[in-house]
Amino acid sequence: WVFKSVFDFTAVKFQIHCSGGENTLLCVYCVFFHYFYARTKIQYGYMEFYTPITMPKAPFQFSHRETIGLMGSCFVENIGQILEEARFNVDINPFGTLYNPASIAAALRRLLSGQLYKVEELFERDGLFHSFDHHSRFSAASADECLTCINDRFIRAAGRLRQTDRLIITFGSAFVYTLKTDGRIVGNCHKLPERAFERRRLEVDEIVDDWIALIPELITVSPDLRLLFTVSPIRHWRDGAHENQLSKATLLLAIDRINRAFPERTAYFPAYEIMMDELRDYRFYADDMIHPAPLAIRHIWQRFADSWLTNESQELLKEWEAIKKALEHKPFHPESEAYRRFINQTLLKIERINQKFPFFDTAKEKAIVQTKGIR
Repeated sequence: WVFKSVFDFTAVKFQIHCSGGENTLLCVYCVFFHYFYARTKIQYGYMEFYTPITMPKAPFQFSHRETIGLMGSCFVENIGQILEEARFNVDINPFGTLYNPASIAAALRRLLSGQLYKVEELFERDGLFHSFDHHSRFSAASADECLTCINDRFIRAAGRLRQTDRLIITFGSAFVYTLKTDGRIVGNCHKLPERAFERRRLEVDEIVDDWIALIPELITVSPDLRLLFTVSPIRHWRDGAHENQLSKATLLLAIDRINRAFPERTAYFPAYEIMMDELRDYRFYADDMIHPAPLAIRHIWQRFADSWLTNESQELLKEWEAIKKALEHKPFHPESEAYRRFINQTLLKIERINQKFPFFDTAKEKAIVQTKGIR
């Protein structure tokens, strides 16, 4: 048989894998050693089995009461999806996934301008129409369809931006591709030949100057806006190991200067550092060994929630998690009296969370529970 036990203590993360019946005593020994020895201050000091990232005090927080925007790399999509499932009021990547700071800034400026996209701004390749500013999810077989998809999403996002209280920005790479025809930085190459572009790495000063000019524009339309910057923990391995590090270092230096320019408006969340140090093991990566595995994403989310969510939202999430589990429950005997009581108890929990947090919309879940059966 295989004996596997994973321990996750407050100060120590340690994993033991033992196999074979003859190793049972060894497993027991390891358990006691870990608990009594690793958690005890001894003459050599307090033992740590991983490098914990110290989280700075959050200068502002996130809650269910605010409107939250997220823009940037696919890491934004991961965290945004968790926020969405937790019923936060979020708007995620209205241009699709964007990786470099220049394209993210350009997208925000376009939203501020309110200028809709025109047919002339699209191009056709391999039977599909694309926009250099957008992810391929907006591409379509006809120009009209592509334009409709882009502008419908644009109108919603432009309106929400003026109501946004918190904006999470994730930079993925400092490398950009510029069109040789007009020198414009593109958000997406759409698999055009490399000869159509020039590739270069943005300088720290370029990024800083761009964002220091943009942030006051954002604050003008949304006076309560606060921006949280992150660097994506996803490595851009096509750039090479060294080039990837230079790229991430450029982004980190730029964000540090932006934060120093707007200390009351901006902050930094160390998602990149958490992945590189706290989760320094390939079991926390997906099969491609590049993207974070779901377990890593949940861990980074939990670190974010512990530091950046208000106490009210943290309490709400705990109660909501219990209701979600109840909604996912599949009974063996749906006609039984026990299941009827279970349904009634779940409905009461939903009603209590409504009374406690009136701003939290649970109409959809309440309807689901009521259709399941009898109150």
